[in-house]
Amino acid sequence: MEKTIKNKAVAHLRYKRISPRKVGLVLNLIRNKPVKLATAILKHTPKAACESLVKLLKSASSNAENNNHMDVDKLYVSECFVTPGPIMKRFRPKDHGRSHRIEKRTSHVTICLEESEQ
Repeated sequence: MEKTIKNKAVAHLRYKRISPRKVGLVLNLIRNKPVKLATAILKHTPKAACESLVKLLKSASSNAENNNHMDVDKLYVSECFVTPGPIMKRFRPKDHGRSHRIEKRTSHVTICLEESEQ
């Protein structure tokens, strides 16, 4: 039994100062879509995460073209996921001299591209 290993082009975005939950909503829009369609979706979606995800998608596409010698027109988003990064803890003053903790979340985003067989 012989396994064929598919070429994958991967790009990572580390320590982005946005909540993983917000990024995950946008990643669900582009999963299993061709790269050109995914770029168009990201450019026309009014979310905070879209700008950095467009850059990440372009980076993954360039990695596929230059490092793995893949055809850019056949690429699609095979995997995309977000994992939580470190949380910065800050404090805000509240009533009666108390303080409450504010958690500033960060994200690690990964996008994998593959060539479609068509």
